Amino acid sequence: MRVRSDGAHAVAARDEPPPELRFRRRIRVRRALAELWASRELVLVLAERELRARYKQAALGAAWALLTPLALMLVFTLFVARLTRVETGGVSYPLFAYLGLLPWTFFSTSLSVGGQSLVNNANLLNKVYCPREVFPLASIGVAAFDVAVATSVLAVLFAIEGVAPAATTFFAPLLALIQGAFTMGVVLVVSAVLVYFRDLRHALPILLQLGVFATPVAYGIEVIPERFRVAYSILNPLGPIIDGYRQTILLGHPPRWGLVVPAAVSAVIVLVGGFAFFKRLETGFADVA
Repeated sequence: MRVRSDGAHAVAARDEPPPELRFRRRIRVRRALAELWASRELVLVLAERELRARYKQAALGAAWALLTPLALMLVFTLFVARLTRVETGGVSYPLFAYLGLLPWTFFSTSLSVGGQSLVNNANLLNKVYCPREVFPLASIGVAAFDVAVATSVLAVLFAIEGVAPAATTFFAPLLALIQGAFTMGVVLVVSAVLVYFRDLRHALPILLQLGVFATPVAYGIEVIPERFRVAYSILNPLGPIIDGYRQTILLGHPPRWGLVVPAAVSAVIVLVGGFAFFKRLETGFADVA
């Protein structure tokens, strides 16, 4: 029996191709980025198609983009703010909560829609050649549109409270850039993994529901013990980003650089690693999806 086993193993070893003939895909970053830039119009077309499909037959149209953050703000105001004492720095809680909900809504919508973008566009994957990352990127564009619409409520809240954004709001684009990098990296990873492991589609909504409570959306980052905040910022860059928006737009303070810088480094690592991971798995998308 041992001889047969060794012999079968030897035959199997001889049938395998030699290591020098095995395919190992090399990621050429410059070429991949050039192809992506050349397909930028396709990203816009896919995003527009998805927006039209989503709101074409809806009575309220794009106003549906307001409902999720607005409903969560009302829930947080009626329950969280009453049951616990949330430190807002003197800002009204609805304004405090809604400003935290906007970046979270962008992230959660990007992940829920972009994570399934490759599976939902399987027919195009088998017919059209293009950088596969255009599909999750288009979904991120849709999420950005929804948040842009939802920002109108923020303007109304400022008017109701009789206050205006602080002068330090000019830091907000930098925070948005870090947030976009982190979101893009996570969406690329999830969209690639979901092609091969479809169970993630069912787990994703649960993870997002848990994430809204693990991120300082309904509360401030002060709830996290100070000795753990840097580590938390690395693991969840959305925390210091949301806190940064509140510090700069509502309170007139600069961002907490001791938290934002580690979050930015983590976001860049997630983006670069996520892009490399996506490109590694890209060749099998059409066969599996």
